[in-house]
Amino acid sequence: MQQISICVYCGARDGSDPAYAAAAEALGKEIGAAGWRLVYGAGDVGLMGRVARSAQNAGAQTFGVIPDHLVKWEVGKRDLTTFVVTETMHERKKVMLMNADAIAVLPGGAGSLDEFFEVLTWRQLGLHDKPIVLMNVEGYWDPLIALMHHVVDQGFAGSDIVENVQVSPDASGTIAALRRALSARSVAVE
Repeated sequence: MQQISICVYCGARDGSDPAYAAAAEALGKEIGAAGWRLVYGAGDVGLMGRVARSAQNAGAQTFGVIPDHLVKWEVGKRDLTTFVVTETMHERKKVMLMNADAIAVLPGGAGSLDEFFEVLTWRQLGLHDKPIVLMNVEGYWDPLIALMHHVVDQGFAGSDIVENVQVSPDASGTIAALRRALSARSVAVE
């Protein structure tokens, strides 16, 4: 049976609320406990570093992808199971998505938003059917969720952009949502 791989998008900073760091650590631990592999941006700072260290400590395989120009800035985490250095950000995002069965999005900044909207757009266009879960820690993603509804209400997208995104408040709910979605796609969930 092939190991399930979860791509996690999240901030290279911890953010202002300690709940974000705790959520990243909890998600990494849950990924490891599930026997899944973490796919992420290969940084060792902020929420990225926290989710990776926690996943490693829980026994998870880790697959990190980082563009060459960010290795120093995001402190490339070289003790991962797999550490891939790409030439561009676009290549990074493509490699991450290609090596994942599903996506979880923790709080983050412009990079996390870019990654989220790209996988959402690609799903809307039928380029993939991988589950997407927003981990809405302390309501962090509430404005984004409202914006997606606004886009639909204003006629710029169909309801599928909202329906293709599940929302969970915490790590255990995110893992449960991923399990359900992967099972529905007939992906063998361990």
